[in-house]
Amino acid sequence: MPLLELDRVDLGHGTQVVLPGLSLTFEAGERVALLGQSGAGKSTLLAEIRRRLDSEAAWCPQGHGLVPLLSVYHNVYMGRLERHGALANLINLLKPRHEAWQEIGLLVRELGLEGLLRRPVEQLSGGQRQRVAIARALYQQRSIFLGDEPLASVDPHQALRLLARIQARHTSSIIALHQHRLALDHFDRVIGLRDGQVVLDAPARELTLASLDALYPDAGPSNHEAGVAAST
Repeated sequence: MPLLELDRVDLGHGTQVVLPGLSLTFEAGERVALLGQSGAGKSTLLAEIRRRLDSEAAWCPQGHGLVPLLSVYHNVYMGRLERHGALANLINLLKPRHEAWQEIGLLVRELGLEGLLRRPVEQLSGGQRQRVAIARALYQQRSIFLGDEPLASVDPHQALRLLARIQARHTSSIIALHQHRLALDHFDRVIGLRDGQVVLDAPARELTLASLDALYPDAGPSNHEAGVAAST
């Protein structure tokens, strides 16, 4: 059985339809990259996928979705809030649970955030906040990873390492990206959106950087070179 099927559905916000008559099928075990200009509908599509998969999928939103005044530890811990009662979560807010502290400590160390467990997120750099958001998603321990530009705030080398960790921990992933080289080299399938339509849906191995230019018509002929520079 497919992981998820969308059959001629209209997706949008309220009465505004962003993706009309959308039909897509996602298979279990696939690594799918979503590409397209800002406003093409990537976030709208991910929101619908997340709604349908519900608790099956870990979620890493655009903009991180962190609580600035809380520590790195507490922001990562929020990935499992629903697994504990309100009282247990309140106690953890005041006195971190030993087991959770140890597990989260190992996780953030793996992501290059060692020594920052107690630091409020508001004191972190953009790249560090990005990694905290990824750590929170990994801490959910789910088989599917959904990410809306989860690698946008880190340099290309860190992006590659973080993507490897994400894919190693999840059997399926659907991730919106702007890094074309990552999409081609580290995903099974690329879905391209433009003007509210799916204009590209193909195995990554059949595509080239140049073939992705059609997704960015406003970028001009230099878009191919920009995609290379952003991913190397």
